[in-house]
Amino acid sequence: MKCLATFDTTHMALMFENICRTAGYASRVIPVPREVSASCGLACSYPCGDEDAIRKLAGDRNIDVAGYYKFPE
Repeated sequence: MKCLATFDTTHMALMFENICRTAGYASRVIPVPREVSASCGLACSYPCGDEDAIRKLAGDRNIDVAGYYKFPE
């Protein structure tokens, strides 16, 4: 399973990646997959097993996530 967060701005995508990495979670900015649309065109992938902690972290840091998605690999 592949987990992604999408964003309305590039700034939020980069902040999300940074806070995840700083907290020790693997995160990487990637282009938004064709199945999903986001105005900035960027998403962040992250480990699905860490999703609850990552969602809480993003909320605590006021990161505006447009949506969370799961895709089979």
